[in-house]
Amino acid sequence: MATTLKTGRQADPCTMIIFGASGDLTKRLLVPALYNLKHAKLLPEGFRLIGVARSEHPNEAFREDFTKAIKDFATTEVVMDEWDDLVARVSYQSGAFDDPATYQKLLEDLTDAGGGPDSIGNCLFYLATAPEFFATIVERLAAAGLTREEGETWRRVIIEKPFGHDLDSARTLNTDLQAVLAERQIYRIDHYLGKETVQNIMVFRFANGIFEPLWNRDHIDHVQITVAETVGVESRGGFYEQTGALRDMIPNHMFQLLSFIGMEAPTSFAADALRSEKVKVLDSIRPLDAASVLTDAVRGQYGAGVLNEKPVWAYRAEPKIAADSMTETYAALKLNIDNWRWAGVPFYLRTGKRLPRRMSEIAIQFKRAPIAVFRDTPVEDVGSNLLVIRIQPDEGVSLQFGAKIPGTALDIGNVKMNFQYKDYFQSAPSTGYETLIYDAMIGDATLFQRADNVEAGWKVVQPVLDAWANRRPRDFPNYEAGTQGPRQADELLARDGRVWRKI
Repeated sequence: MATTLKTGRQADPCTMIIFGASGDLTKRLLVPALYNLKHAKLLPEGFRLIGVARSEHPNEAFREDFTKAIKDFATTEVVMDEWDDLVARVSYQSGAFDDPATYQKLLEDLTDAGGGPDSIGNCLFYLATAPEFFATIVERLAAAGLTREEGETWRRVIIEKPFGHDLDSARTLNTDLQAVLAERQIYRIDHYLGKETVQNIMVFRFANGIFEPLWNRDHIDHVQITVAETVGVESRGGFYEQTGALRDMIPNHMFQLLSFIGMEAPTSFAADALRSEKVKVLDSIRPLDAASVLTDAVRGQYGAGVLNEKPVWAYRAEPKIAADSMTETYAALKLNIDNWRWAGVPFYLRTGKRLPRRMSEIAIQFKRAPIAVFRDTPVEDVGSNLLVIRIQPDEGVSLQFGAKIPGTALDIGNVKMNFQYKDYFQSAPSTGYETLIYDAMIGDATLFQRADNVEAGWKVVQPVLDAWANRRPRDFPNYEAGTQGPRQADELLARDGRVWRKI
């Protein structure tokens, strides 16, 4: 059995500074990810972590919070000697994100630890904060001289999504960041790209000679990309009311999947070569206008229903949700990529909450084979081949094809070849952040979004946002919790003679 444990070099010596260090993201995902890197011997020997947040915490209390977090959210058994060594490198600093004194104090801390202002060393700043603080934090870091690179030292900033709320705000954020940072210093993180199955799409396509020759309009009928969730908004009601399913999932997660499926082969897997091919795909998507939004975009909101044999509330009954909310919890799009490879092949995207099952997958439907050879047989129809890349929860790939059913008659049935990662690879349990944090430490931006990538995604969805803002839905809620979604989504495919795969 093979193993997928990293055997790369140890990361560069650095100090990691997490803004928003007392938040949920840090405790649930970053702390376990850092421990997993420590366990895999990928953290640098001189690694140090400074947490920055507004609340007051002595260092020891903060370390205790980290220890509780690793006990609650570890993805693997914790070796306490390793954890003790890691948590001993953790310290805390309180301060407001917009206060210059916070950054002066941070500079003094780094200067003291480094032995002087010229020996601070490499710094990785992680912005695990609300998005309204992104530009402010970066500007304050720059004003304090903390983003300036000299000699061989580097300063990098990881920024969590969302990268803007719409096209204008995304452009403004990029302008603000690039005013004080070089693009090579900016690491826009999307945790979906930390999933092994997403990264494997490139290997699947470009390292296997049997698939790439078929990966075009001559052989593929259409593509379906689904990200379905069983959960509602949970404690995120205030955030979700201002966001909705379209903003939350499609310009980032789902467009990353679409880009990997649709891109041309890069000249290499160097960061800019790969990211340039991805942005070409998004730039090739046929623009939606107000008229096409009415036919090619669907929104929905869940009502009360039954999920996993338990009754669940309607979206409008969730905490912090307006009783007459018009926020969508489901979004589906039909997109056309107007380039030589994909002309005439529709890409259908859907995402929603309170659907029957949690799943993320890409389904590539191939065209049917000609029926002519079977014209003198009882076979009335020949099924089409279907390739499904499962991203979560059961990572793997399946291929459906036709085979003769045993017996005297010539009957054809669909069979599947099914590959599951867990059957072939002994992969270490992870949060999905390990690869991304490690890559930022070694300066590999391949799995991070570039500014033009972010803006290209927002350009596609902006006409939908505008049309929906100007036309209030009259039928919300329009699907019951626990069902497949609104009927309008089924009609979106039915008009083309196609159907969604069942969730």
